[in-house]
This record gives sequence, structure tokens and C-alpha cells, in this order.
Amino acid sequence: MSTLIAIVGIGILCLLFEIFNLRKIIIPVTIVALLALFGLNLTDNLPVITGYESMIFVDDFGKVFSSLFILLTGLLILLSAPSYAKSSKISDFISIKVFILSGAVAMVTFNNISMFFLGIEVLSIGLYVLAGSDRLNVKSNEAGMKYFLMGSFASGILLFGIAMLYGATGAFDVPTLKEASMSATTEYWFYIGVIMITIGMLFKVAATPMHFWAPDVYEGSPTQITALMSTLAKVTAMAAFFKLVGILNTYMYDEYKQVIVVVTIATMFFGNVMALRQRKLKRILAYSGISHTGFMLMTLLNVENSQNNLLFYTVSYAIAGLAAFSVVLFVTKKEDNCKIENFNGLGKRSPIMAFIMTVATLSMAGIPILAGFFGKFFILSQIVTDGYLGLAIFAIINSMIAIYYYFKVIIAMYLREESEDNVLANHSEYYIVGIVATVLLLIIGIFPDYILNLL
Repeated sequence: MSTLIAIVGIGILCLLFEIFNLRKIIIPVTIVALLALFGLNLTDNLPVITGYESMIFVDDFGKVFSSLFILLTGLLILLSAPSYAKSSKISDFISIKVFILSGAVAMVTFNNISMFFLGIEVLSIGLYVLAGSDRLNVKSNEAGMKYFLMGSFASGILLFGIAMLYGATGAFDVPTLKEASMSATTEYWFYIGVIMITIGMLFKVAATPMHFWAPDVYEGSPTQITALMSTLAKVTAMAAFFKLVGILNTYMYDEYKQVIVVVTIATMFFGNVMALRQRKLKRILAYSGISHTGFMLMTLLNVENSQNNLLFYTVSYAIAGLAAFSVVLFVTKKEDNCKIENFNGLGKRSPIMAFIMTVATLSMAGIPILAGFFGKFFILSQIVTDGYLGLAIFAIINSMIAIYYYFKVIIAMYLREESEDNVLANHSEYYIVGIVATVLLLIIGIFPDYILNLL
């Protein structure tokens, strides 16, 4: 609970800085505060606040994922600093991102299903606002409206499912719901509620067939917001989905596993095949994110033994996404020039940023010795052990397909003639985030036990 209060306090502090005309220190103070909170939260040095255990319960799962979200938010705010340098509403944008973080933390530490829904709505509403925040850009307006409409329908289905759980059990608290999920006398609409919650969460993680909003929203939103959606929002939704499946014990039922297997196959296949057809890097990363969702969904087949695998994969995917978007922002000074052709000759114009993009894409593709390789390796090893050999083979084939569109970017950077009319956005923040993310990918790839031993 102290972590959540501290995050909300940082968000309020951002708004107070605006009142006292201290806009210039909003981003530095916020980043320092988040990094301090990251260290205190990960090492359990925050003061303990009791009396809220019925709503918030912080176990190792919640603590580690909360720490990941705090670190990602700090890096994302740093990444967006050049975009907001001359904005008169910098306090609004930064505070919204911090409040989105509070929703993310609530989604992985809830002990009451109403707290989970509150967290997902805080996160979602903030994203709706940020997606359409470029008011003079028609694509941004379209992205915000699409995301709002589709997200509202998904939230409605999710809320209806929660109402079904309440109708069957008369309670919102997690222990009661977990007990009811294992009882033979539970009312049948409890399982209808589980189905509806699953549908809502499949939308939030952009899994097929609820993925259709992602490419358009990712492309139309400001690039720094796309980075937030692709990293923080996606891994938060996946971690919350994982926790819900464990609470409702749906992983125990063969019928539910069959649904997850079908959705996983469709998600990986559709994401990779559609990525092959794209010419804009933001859309490639959107479809790439859909295919990575398929990998993360495989952890739902054995929740009891997959916590570490999910953590490792989300860490490696989110950090690689940050590295990739730091380069996208570096190259795409104008929002509409994110075609692959604009990355031509980047290896000569900026060898450091080209190397960062190379490491990020190779990690996403699952090339040794990077973190992404071990993320896929651990998940595939687990599902083979659980008897899903066919699914593992299909996932490996899809990883091989993904290599093609990742290498399109690498080839453009090193083997194509450079574009003369493209002016690079040469800001130190992009270098800092890109280099930090690249170093983390290499360290995690060389020493994977550091992450695996956290849970």
C-alpha cells in the first residue's frame, strides 16, 4: 500500500510544480523519485502501512512486477522529455503517466476484484487521453477515439464478468473467489463470469481475435505514447491476466487450456504474418507485440510453475521495446516518417543508435545471447515439459518467421543508402534510454539467474 501511496504522491507533486511555475524540474524530480521508489520497493525498505490487506496484498509477485513497472515508467518519462520540452502542459502529461503507473501497481497487488477493476480503469483512461493528446493530428484523434470505444466495450464485458462472480459468490475478495473456483457447488454463472473476464483481458493484452485495435492505435498515437502502450501497458495487462487465472484456477480445466492453446496459436501466427506486410516500423512493432503476446499467453497453461518464466519474458520484451522506441524517436523527428526507408544508412549516420536497434530487434527475434532468447527458451522448455510439444514447434516456426521482418530493419540500417532528407532528432535522452536498455538486455542475457531468482 505504501508503494501505491508514494506513486500517487509523485503524481500530485507534478501538478503542484505546475501551480508554482516549476515546469523545468518536473521531469528530473519525477525520474529521481521513481528511481528511489524502485530501489526502496525492490529491497522492502518502504514503511509498512496496515489496515488495507482486504484490498491490497503485496506478495513477491506483486512486489517484483511493481518494481518493473516503476523502472519502466521512469525510463518512459525520460524518453518522452524531448517531446514535452516546449509543451505548456508538461505537468498534465507526466502526472497522467504517473497515475497510469498507480493503476498498473493496483492491477498486480489487488486482493479484491473491485481494486483490480479500479486499477485497470485508471490505466486505461490515462491511455485514452494520451493516445489522442496530439489534438492537431487527425491520426492521433482517430487513435484516441478507436482506443476509447474498443476499450470501453472490453471494460464493459470485464465488469459484467465481475458482476457474475459476485452473483455466484456474494463477495469480491480474492480468497473467497479462489475457494469458490475449487468448489463443486459453485453456481454455473461463476464460470460465465470467468469466460467474460477472459474475453475482456484478451482485448487488453491484444490477443487474436481481440487484437484489431492495436496496429491503428499504435500508429496514430504519438510515438512516446506508443512506447508506453507497447511496454508498460502490455506487460501490466499480461501480469494481471496471469494473476486472475491463478485466482480463478482456470488453468486446472482442460477446456480452458484448449481455448488458450487456440488463441495462442492464432495470436502468434496472425501477428507474425501481418508484420511481414508492413512498411512502417510502428506497425511492425505493433504486430510484433501481438506475436509476443502469444508467447506470454503460453504461461497460462501452467500458472503454478510459470511465474518466473513470465517475469523473465516481460522484462526482456519491455526493455527491448524501450530500446527500439528510443531509436524510432531518434529517427522519426516528424511523426509520419516511420517508414523503414527512413532507417536507411543509420549505421553510418549514427552507429550507436543503429547498434541499439540491432540489439533490440535481435533480442525480440530470440537470438542468443540476448535476453529475448532465454525468455523464449524458458517458456518453450516449460510447455514441452507440460506435454505441449506441437505448440512448442509451432512457436519456434513463428520465431523463425519473425526473424525476416526484424532483419528488414537491420538490412536497411547497414546495407541501404542513407536518406538525405531525413533529419535526426539528436537528443541525449534517446541515447541514455537506448544505452541503458541495451546494457540491460546484454546483462540479463548473460546472467539470467538474476531475474529468475526474484520469484
